[in-house]
Amino acid sequence: MTTALEALLDLLDLERIEQGIFRGRSRRGVVPRVFGGQVAAQALVAAGRTVPEDRPPHSLHAYFLRPGDPGAPIVYRVDMIRDGRSFTTRRVEAVQHGRPIFHLTASFQAHEDGFDHQAAMPSAPDPETLPTAAEMLPRYAAGFVHPRVAERLLAVRAAVDLRYVTAPPYATPGTPREPRSQVWFRTHGKLDGAADTPLMHVVLATYISDMTLLDSVLIAHGRGGWTTGDVVGASLDHAMWFHRPFRADEWLLYDQESPSASGGRGLGQARIHTRDGRLAISVVQEGVVRAPR
Repeated sequence: MTTALEALLDLLDLERIEQGIFRGRSRRGVVPRVFGGQVAAQALVAAGRTVPEDRPPHSLHAYFLRPGDPGAPIVYRVDMIRDGRSFTTRRVEAVQHGRPIFHLTASFQAHEDGFDHQAAMPSAPDPETLPTAAEMLPRYAAGFVHPRVAERLLAVRAAVDLRYVTAPPYATPGTPREPRSQVWFRTHGKLDGAADTPLMHVVLATYISDMTLLDSVLIAHGRGGWTTGDVVGASLDHAMWFHRPFRADEWLLYDQESPSASGGRGLGQARIHTRDGRLAISVVQEGVVRAPR
C-alpha cells in the first residue's frame, strides 16, 4: 500500500463519539471547500459502521447542501431508519458549525441470488497505454488559473491512478465536443489488512466518482472547467447503485455522459465496469455549472 493511499484511508476513517455519531477530518485541496467525494465517502463510512458486515451497500442518494469548511471537523449523525430481513436503511446528516452541509441515505442488502443481466461494456483502450496524470497535467498547466493548480491537483489525487481515455475538458477549451468522457481509475496501491473490506472498496469508489462526472457537461460547451477559470461549479446531488462486487484497487472504466444542461445546472450519468466487463456501478449527478459573472 502506498503512502498516499494510507493517508487517504486515514482521512476516510472516523472517530466514534457516541452511538451513531462520528467525527471526520478534512484536508485542504485546490478549491477553498471540502471535496464533495470526501464528504460522501465519510458519510457512507459512518452509515456502514452501524450495519452488519455481511450487508454491503447497494445504493446511496445524497444532497450537497452547503460548502464544507476544510479547516473544521465534520460531525456525522446516523439515523437508523430500518433493519429488515433483507435490507437495512440509514440516513446520515453531516454537520459543520451547527448547520447541515450534506445529507445521505444509503441502503444495504444481504446477499441474494436473482435475475441477472447487464448493459455491455463500451470499448476502451487498455489503461496501461494511456498517460498518467503526472504525465498529462503539466502539458496544460500554462492554461490553468494559477501555475500551481496542476501541482496541487496531483497532490490531492495522489492516492488515485486516474487516466483519461478521451481528452479532459482543460485540454480543449473553446472546442465543444460530444458530451461523453471516459476514464480508467484505481487506487495507487493495493488494499490489505483491515482496510481490505467490501465496504471500503465501495467507499473509495464513491470518493473517486465525484472527481470527473461533470466533465461531460463541460465538454459539451467547450469549457475547460474550474482549472481554467471559465466555469463556476459545485455538486448538488449524487446517486449511486452498486450492482456487483468489485475492487477499487483494480482497474475500473468510468464511462460518463451528459444528457442535459439547463437553468445553470448540468446532469452527468455514468456506468462503471470492471476490466473483465462486469457492470459494477451506475452513477448520476447534477451540479451547478455556470459561466463566471
